[in-house]
Order: sequence, then structure tokens, then C-alpha cells
Amino acid sequence: MFIDHAKIYVKGGDGGNGCVAFRREKYVSMGGPFGGDGGRGGNVIFVADEGLTTLMDFKYRKHFKAERGTHGKGKNQHGAWGEDLIVKVPVGTIIKDDDNGEILADLTAAGQEAIIAKGGRGGKGNSRFANATHKAPAMAENGEPGQERWISMELKLLADVGLVGFPNAGKSTLISQVSAARPKIADYPFTTLVPNLGVVSTRDHDSFVIADIPGLIEGAHQGVGLGHDFLRHIERTRLLLYILDAAQVDGRDVMSDLYTLQNELALYNPELAQRPFLVVANKMDIPGAEENCRVLEEQYKERFFKISAATGNGVQELMDKTYELLKLIPKPEPVFTDIKVIHRYDDEVPFEINIVNGIYEVTGKRIENLVKMANLDQDDSLQRFQRTIERMGLEDALREKGIKNGDTVKICELEFEYSQ
Repeated sequence: MFIDHAKIYVKGGDGGNGCVAFRREKYVSMGGPFGGDGGRGGNVIFVADEGLTTLMDFKYRKHFKAERGTHGKGKNQHGAWGEDLIVKVPVGTIIKDDDNGEILADLTAAGQEAIIAKGGRGGKGNSRFANATHKAPAMAENGEPGQERWISMELKLLADVGLVGFPNAGKSTLISQVSAARPKIADYPFTTLVPNLGVVSTRDHDSFVIADIPGLIEGAHQGVGLGHDFLRHIERTRLLLYILDAAQVDGRDVMSDLYTLQNELALYNPELAQRPFLVVANKMDIPGAEENCRVLEEQYKERFFKISAATGNGVQELMDKTYELLKLIPKPEPVFTDIKVIHRYDDEVPFEINIVNGIYEVTGKRIENLVKMANLDQDDSLQRFQRTIERMGLEDALREKGIKNGDTVKICELEFEYSQ
């Protein structure tokens, strides 16, 4: 089954917790802190695989989580890093943040990869907190939670040439003539329901990829029929072949068909109107076809070709011209998107305060991470947490909001009573 869009949940591995331990060895008095750090959580990495042609794998599996880091141990043993989760997708996959539509990666080359969900940092062990004034800290950090998000994926086929035409114009017959592709062929409209790819071998022992785009209809740019599902696959092609039914067997006018197709593409994406193209009159073996396309031949001249995909007449000449034009059109450079995952908060507002039903709810990535990484069951960790939020200005901000002794403050799942 051909699936070209999917929505899934991804989560980087949580960091391992730091360890609280002290050196306990014979003849070593006052050994000091000896707890190791937790390991970093694994990343969720998407990799473009040229062996895949559909997003079918994501139809039934919706959740992807990387391995968490191992907790730190005594004797300053740091936890192992969590294993990265490698997710393979077809070349041509666009990955977006489902919440805001931001493009996270556009994987247009085989082997290209992008980190979509970053693993969390490992928590520090108590040996990290020792200093000249605090030589035996009894605190450690929890691991940082891994990044998580819902993402949407969209597959746009990568082909050099796109066959564009109305249903029953003969696109599938043509691609079966020039390549090893064997799409379903019948004499009724909408035989082809999914795009088909074929590889065309040239006389120079070179090759190019041709895509049979399912038949468009008027209004496709607005999503009429399966317009949007099909049109996205045309965007990456370098050359367009407008395949027309010159015999007008379905009662369509060949001139009107061409103008309608060009208009639909231009309305969907104006850049497609500037794409190099050839006009191909098909079914020339049927009586009356020659007369029907005379005006087109006069208008487009060297860009106009007459063929019969059923008999093969004129097909080789068309492919020769197609290859000749492709050699003049530069291939697009792969787009490597640098996924930036922010763990520093210099340019970020540390928190926001909202009063909900009398409760002072504090939100913000920085302060929420601080709560999740603080082990508040340890006295030293609790004191450090209090010092940190004071330096962040939380207490001053709460007073500006009018907080009073006894009011409730909530950060994530942590609730406490305010006292000055």
C-alpha cells in the first residue's frame, strides 16, 4: 500500500540519574563524595533510505522512544549513554512539528539524517557538587527528560520527470513502455490511484527516473478529487511532460486540456508554471488525432511530440529529447537541515506565572526542567533548588503578582505553600 503522509510521536531517551555515594575504603578516612553521573539519553534519528518508497511502516506503529541513559553508580562510575533510535524513512520525506508546522528536516538524499528528538542530559552525581566550602554534598541530579513531540511526515517522490495529464490520457501505458514499471492499465478513468516510478535507460547507458502522477481533474489545486495528494509529488521533478489525449476519445478538447493542466499546476504552486516542459500528444494511432492537435503543434513546435504509447511509435524520440533536456537542467542540491535543540536558556523567558482558581501556576521550559532534575527528597538538593529559583527571580515575580503567605504555588506536579 502506498502511504505518503503519517503522524507519529517521538521521544528522546531520558538522562540517567546521578548517584549519591561516598568513598568507603580501608585506611581512607573522610573519603569524600564518590557518586558518578547518569548517562545521556539516546536521540531519535531519522535516516533517508533509498530502499523505501512509502510511509506504510508508520500506519500501525505510532510511538518511537529512544533508550534512556543508565544511572550513575558509586566509585565515580558514570552511567552508559542510551542507545540512539534509528528510524528509516523514504528519500523525499519532509518532517514537520505537528504543533506549529515548522519544518524540522527535508531528507532529499540517501543516507541523510536528522536528530528529531534529542536525548536528555544525565544528572550529575554528588562528586560534581563538592567544593572548598561544601566538601561532602549529599545530593545528586535526576536525569533530564528527553525531548518529545508529535510530528507529521509527508513524502514527495523524487523523480527527474513527471507525467502530468487527465485520467485515461495514457500516462501509465507510456511509463510501461519506457521502463520496467508495470502499473495497472485499463480503458476507464482513475485506473492509477497511486504514483508510480520507473527508471528509463538511455542510449548512453545513463538513466533517469520518471513518475506517473495519477490523473488530475479541474479544481485539483483546491483538493478536488485527490488533487493535493497527487500534486505534491510533482513539486520535486525537474521536467514535466504534459500527456494529452489527442484522439479525444472521452469527448475532451485537447487544447482545453493542456491549458487546464497548466493552470491547475500554477494555482497549486506558481513555481511549477516556470518548470521546463514538453507537450506530448498521445493516441496518434487513432483516426482524427492528427487534426485535433494541429494547433498545438504549430504553437509549441520543437517542444511538441506526437506518440502512440500503445504501439510505441514516437516514444523513443520523446525519451531522447527528454534526456537531452535533463542534461541541461541542474540537479537540486540536497537540503541538509541542521536540527537545533536548545538546552541553554539564555534567550528564553525562564518562567511565566498564571493565577488559576487561586493557585499560582508557574510554567516554562527552564523552570520545569529544574523541577524534574531536582531530587527534592534530599535536603541538599532542596536547598540548592530554593537558591536557584531565587536567583531566577521567581520569588520577586510572585510578590509582584500579589502572593500572600499560605497561597499555593504549582510547578509541574510540584505544589507547595508559599511562606515569606
